[in-house]
Amino acid sequence: MSRPSASIRTAVVWEVMKDALDRRVKATGRDVLEVLDTGGGSGNFAVPVARLGHRVTVVDPSPNALFALERRAAEAGVADRVRGVQGDAHGLFEVAERGGSDAVLCHGVLEYVDDPAEGLRNAVAALRTDGGVLSLLAAGLGGAVLARALAGHFTEARQALTAADGRWGAGDPVPRRFTAEQLTELVTGTGLEVAAVHGVRVFADLVPGALVDTEPDAQEALARLEAAASELPAFHSVASQLHVLAEVGPR
Repeated sequence: MSRPSASIRTAVVWEVMKDALDRRVKATGRDVLEVLDTGGGSGNFAVPVARLGHRVTVVDPSPNALFALERRAAEAGVADRVRGVQGDAHGLFEVAERGGSDAVLCHGVLEYVDDPAEGLRNAVAALRTDGGVLSLLAAGLGGAVLARALAGHFTEARQALTAADGRWGAGDPVPRRFTAEQLTELVTGTGLEVAAVHGVRVFADLVPGALVDTEPDAQEALARLEAAASELPAFHSVASQLHVLAEVGPR
């Protein structure tokens, strides 16, 4: 089954993050922020952030992803504001500055690191000591359970539901999934306060792409539905991804 466009699936995260960056600009009086994108890959978020005028450092273990990032940044005309370096969350300060970022993006990282708590602590330690913004995005447990059940894989759905890591079996490509409660506990464990939690891809992964492509105004209507549902805790438990925003005060 084809899926709705990537823009619909990431719109909620982008809007929340953009608003947080705007608030940070107003709070600091600086138009250009220093943004660190851990696991930023080919620049799905880094390039749009750079187009806002900010400087972005992307840390990713994949040379191929960093090559794609360089090409995408050049095509968008922001090559001078995007820097890619090879590394990972556990060795973050071998390639990035401790306490040097106004905002840190930690998207699709905690699912894959050996120690999610340590990886998140490193991300938080990269924030400036006078404040900053953490954007955390990770795979949601409930969305995977729902998707496997709707596909008729009931045993796998139950396995994901009961497994400590949220995996549905040996063939599951995602090493770990989280509930909203688990993610917020990880964030508060770093000393930060959670500003907002959003469910991401509540419906977008379940709606046939052909339906969205053929029905008039369907994409816009789906985007509005996703935005409305994302803020309701009742839908966090069935979202494919969960987004946690923490805005740091002076420490």
